[in-house]
Amino acid sequence: MPEELLTYSQQDLKDLDSLMHELAETSSCDEENLKIAIADPNAHVLVIRDGGHIVATGTLCVKHTPEFASAEIESVVVSSQCRGKGYGKQLLTALIATAEKLKVHHIKLTSNPKRLAANKLYQALGFERYETNCYMKNIC
Repeated sequence: MPEELLTYSQQDLKDLDSLMHELAETSSCDEENLKIAIADPNAHVLVIRDGGHIVATGTLCVKHTPEFASAEIESVVVSSQCRGKGYGKQLLTALIATAEKLKVHHIKLTSNPKRLAANKLYQALGFERYETNCYMKNIC
């Protein structure tokens, strides 16, 4: 069952760091960023635990404009040891439900095309792939 992470232990930090490394070799979770994320009222870090360890996570990041509230789902990962148990669907369903409670107009997410199971899940949950010019600038 997904839960929002409001506090964490050192084991939680280790589990999240391990998951981020599964997401990408260059990704990590450090204590400073985790503290900022869980303290941010517009960031909702959801986790799933199995055997006392965090084995899946995803974050809903809400943005407000004069037009509407929108959100992005970031850093979704299920431990390679726990895939196939339905944790990804549970996590995404909970992230969507959180967005609905917050009256978010729409949710965006991106996914590597090589992640076939993840992309199939997103489509099954009603996400539509669209073509756009997506730009990014690294600041640090």
